Amino acid sequence: MKGVNFVDLRDAGDPVELAARYDAMGADELVFLDITASHEKRNVIIEMAARVAEQVFIPFTVGGGIRTVEDFRNILLAGADKVAVNSAAVKNPDIIGEAAERYGSQCVVVAIDPKRSGEYADGSPRWEVYINGGRTPTGRDALEWAREVEQRGAGEILLTSMDRDGTQVGFDLELTSKVAKSVSIPVIASGGAGNPHHCFEAVTEGCADAALIASIVHDGHYTIQQIKSYMAEHGVCVR
Repeated sequence: MKGVNFVDLRDAGDPVELAARYDAMGADELVFLDITASHEKRNVIIEMAARVAEQVFIPFTVGGGIRTVEDFRNILLAGADKVAVNSAAVKNPDIIGEAAERYGSQCVVVAIDPKRSGEYADGSPRWEVYINGGRTPTGRDALEWAREVEQRGAGEILLTSMDRDGTQVGFDLELTSKVAKSVSIPVIASGGAGNPHHCFEAVTEGCADAALIASIVHDGHYTIQQIKSYMAEHGVCVR
């Protein structure tokens, strides 16, 4: 599914078929997030992960509805390389360290969904963390939470700007760069990609380690190769 600002979701295609297509097109990694699983209290998507594992040969991450360390185990046994956790990590931060200790930090991805919320004393913007597919504000500061999840053992942060999600107007570069500079683990920029230049900006001005794309390839506006070629031509090292 794909929406705008986490609402107005529309069908973007079968996830397993799209996974095989994007693998063949040259994607570096795939990310599957069941963004309504926590809100609707559904179980994690084990069967889908197993079907994807049969079709693709690149790393992939699965998240949504993760509540326990056992859920991590089940997703990894199904064939996923990494597990993304969001709501459960905010509600029970200990799950980050427990999963990292048992399975290694390299497979623990903490997804953070911030939304602009006021300003700091110096006038710079503040971002608040939301959970349950963007439905529930937590009161947590996004930068402080990013630093905490790293300290607790997360190996990667998937940072999705709720303000930019699905808009195709570009990533929130200020948010991305501030989070990336606050931690030493990889940060994936997400939310707002509309063209190859936006991806270039994410990993240069935004200081991200990778750019997540959805609508621009789901809707056929660009191919993965076009995006990679653009970035390579502008000095970004891509596979």
